[in-house]
Amino acid sequence: MTRFWPFLAMIFLFSPTTTYAINVNDTLPLTQSGIGYIALIVFAIAYALVMLEEYLQLRKSKPVLLAAGIIWAMIGYVYSQHDQIEVAKAALEHNLLEYAELLLFLLVAMTYISAMEERRLFDALQTWMIGKGFNFKALFWLTGILSFFISPIADNLTTALLMCAVVMKVGGDNTRFINLACINIVVAANAGGAFSPFGDITTLMVWQAGHVTFSEFLPLFFPSVLNYVIPAAIMSIFIPRAKPNVVHQEVELKRGARRIVALFILTIATAVAFHAVLHFPPVIGMMMGLAYLQFFGFFLRKTLKRSLAKKAQIAIENGDDHALKRLGSVVPFDVFRRVSHAEWDTLLFFYGVVMCVGGLSLLGYLGMISDVMYNQWNPIWANIMVGILSAIVDNIPVMFAVLTMEPEMSMGNWLLVTLTAGVGGSLLSIGSAAGVALMGAAHGKYTFFGHLKWAPVIALGYIASIIAHLLLNGDLFT
Repeated sequence: MTRFWPFLAMIFLFSPTTTYAINVNDTLPLTQSGIGYIALIVFAIAYALVMLEEYLQLRKSKPVLLAAGIIWAMIGYVYSQHDQIEVAKAALEHNLLEYAELLLFLLVAMTYISAMEERRLFDALQTWMIGKGFNFKALFWLTGILSFFISPIADNLTTALLMCAVVMKVGGDNTRFINLACINIVVAANAGGAFSPFGDITTLMVWQAGHVTFSEFLPLFFPSVLNYVIPAAIMSIFIPRAKPNVVHQEVELKRGARRIVALFILTIATAVAFHAVLHFPPVIGMMMGLAYLQFFGFFLRKTLKRSLAKKAQIAIENGDDHALKRLGSVVPFDVFRRVSHAEWDTLLFFYGVVMCVGGLSLLGYLGMISDVMYNQWNPIWANIMVGILSAIVDNIPVMFAVLTMEPEMSMGNWLLVTLTAGVGGSLLSIGSAAGVALMGAAHGKYTFFGHLKWAPVIALGYIASIIAHLLLNGDLFT
């Protein structure tokens, strides 16, 4: 390792294309330098490994964390050589602050979702759907519609995994149904997440950046509906009406399950109030909401013995031995255990993306791209292209790049890029966290090529949603 840095230094200092003049913002123009080219190569390799996660079985956070460290180490070396390390340090701290706000926000949301899962809310929903005796076509529509309306609250990844569990349970060996149902779930979850700040990380980023307020997302509702309904209507033609062979099971909600849902709604309201009324980052309200859950967990622990004694007495009176055994396995609710169950790979992946994109921004590449896309192109076409790129690269780095560029756009265009980045990922299975997760959950039955065959149908919904937004919300583009 000690021999590596002098070698890099020679490349940077003696590269004939390297220029180190300081611009008006005290940053070094490094887009045509050795360090710039190497940073691009490092990021490209890291993201190639992310896209191959399913095949390599390598968690997506690992390559981007390493890439972020390499990129910023190179930036730090060059800036220190030109006595501009404070400029690089300020940029680094700015990106860390951006990440910290999103990390804490997502951590609280994931903790609540984990708590609901532990209290068996999702198991109860799954059992209810299976026990109603729906046929395959009805289940196709039911899982899709529920995905569309749950994802604005529970986020598209969690929603997709929940509905996929239902599909896998009822689908059995019917690979065709499972593949189509999973595609439907991915499209529905991504479309539902596009009109809510809580539905996807990209919408959350736009909301926290202050470009769109909470209520201003609502004009995207009808375009999002079209984005889901059009491909779903076409795919449903190929779903049989036969009924699956499943065994109905009873699921009993754990104590406090419904109250945790109420606390989550209160937490969302608190976050919105902090942002809309006090003009503070919404993460402050979310952290306050975590306190709600902590106090409720304290209440559940303190009253556990009394609750168990009451239920045991009822079970004894009814002669229910099964209920007595179940009570013996009850453990106290632990908030910090729920925190540990958060999707840490996703959170660390997001750190790597933020820092990599931030480094490329300091090198000057995002400024170049912004100039081409938002000054030389029509912003509408630029934002449509953002959605297509989201399907290939993943919407998180694409949206963070747009926010880092900070192009001058109307409200209509900010809503357009929010829509396209959210639903564009549905075009390919690797374009969104929901799609990647379902390829793992339904391994061998929902695949990249199985999704790709239906990409033209999904594209119809993508085009229709854009046209609907341009027609219905045209006054927002002025």
